Amino acid sequence: MSKQLLELVPDRVRDKLGRKSTVCLLSGKDVFSALKDETLIIMACNPRIRHAVPGIMKAAEELDAVVAFELTRTEGGLDGGYTGQTPELFFTTVIEYAEQCRFTRPFIIHADHITVRYRSEQELEEARLLIAAQIEAGYTSFALDASFTPLADNIEIIAKLAEPVIRHGYGLELELGETVHPPGRSSLTTVSEAKEFLEGVRSRGIAPDLLAINNGSKRGNYLEGEVVRIDLARTQRIHAVAASFGLSGLVQHGITGTPLHLVGKLADYGIRKGNIGTLWQNVAHAGLPLDLMDAMREWARKNDRDIKYATGVFKEAIDGIPAENAAQIKELAYREAREFLTAFRAKGSATKLAETLVRTPCGS
Repeated sequence: MSKQLLELVPDRVRDKLGRKSTVCLLSGKDVFSALKDETLIIMACNPRIRHAVPGIMKAAEELDAVVAFELTRTEGGLDGGYTGQTPELFFTTVIEYAEQCRFTRPFIIHADHITVRYRSEQELEEARLLIAAQIEAGYTSFALDASFTPLADNIEIIAKLAEPVIRHGYGLELELGETVHPPGRSSLTTVSEAKEFLEGVRSRGIAPDLLAINNGSKRGNYLEGEVVRIDLARTQRIHAVAASFGLSGLVQHGITGTPLHLVGKLADYGIRKGNIGTLWQNVAHAGLPLDLMDAMREWARKNDRDIKYATGVFKEAIDGIPAENAAQIKELAYREAREFLTAFRAKGSATKLAETLVRTPCGS
C-alpha cells in the first residue's frame, strides 16, 4: 500500500506496531466511509482457530481486497471466551500473521457483538471494560449489540457505551433484530424500527457507520435441505433509511452456507459488511489431526455442547498442530476466501479505498 495510506493508521495502533511497520491496520470508520458508494461487501472473518488467518490474508493480498478480522464477546472476551483468545492475544495473532505473510492490504480489527442483553449496571460495566481492553489492544472498529432488548432500551444502552469508540474515531456498528416478539409476529427488522432506532441514537449525538439487521439469514451451518430465506426487498428498503441517516451501509450475518450466487446479490441491496464465522471453523476442523478432532468431538458429546466450545479447551493442542496440518488449513481457507471475496465483489477494493482516502483525506 502507498505511504499515504499507511499515514492513516491510527496513532494508538501505530504506537503498538512501531513507526517502521508496513502493516496497514486502519480505522473501520475510514474504511466504511470510503467504500460506502461502492457496490461491494467487506468480508469480515471470525477466525476462532488461528490457522485460517494466513489463508485469508493470502487471498486478500492476491485479490487486492480489504478485509476485517473480528471476534465476538463470547468468542474472545476478557477471559478469552470459548476460543481462548483475549483481545490482546487476538490482536497479536493477526499482526504476527500480517508480518509473517508480508500482508500489505488495508484491514481492520473489529470487535463483533459486544452484546448487552439487559440494562443491569454489572453487564454495562463488563461491556465498558471489554471495550477499553479492545481499544488498548489495538482494535479499530466496534459492534455494540443491544438488539436483544426493546428498542428504547437498545438506544439507551448504546448511548451509555458508544463514547470511547466515537472519541477515538473508530468504526461503529449497531444492531437490530434479536428482540423476542409475541407468537405469530415476525422477528425480522422493519423499516419503521430502523428509522425509529436511528432517530433515537442520532438524538443522543451518535452517528453509526453500519447497521446490522435481521433479514431472515441464519447464523452457523444450514442443515441439509434447509432453505435460505433472506428478504432482499426488505433489506433494500432499510438500506435506504440507513443511507438517509448518513450510514455507510448494512451488515449481513449468517453467510456460512449461503449460496455464492445469492451472496453476490447482497451488495446490490445495501450490504457493505458480511460476517463469516462458522465457515473458518469448518475449514480448520477439516485440517486438524484426526486424533485431535476425535478428542474434541468426544468432549463435546460428553459435555452436551456445540463443538465450537471445545476450541478454547483444546487451544494449546490446536495451536501446536504439525506444520503440514497448518498448511492444509491455510490452503483450504485461501480457497474459500478467494471464492467469497470474488462473490462479494471485493476484488480491487484495497486500491479503491486507497484512491478515495488519499484523494479525500479523513476529516476533510
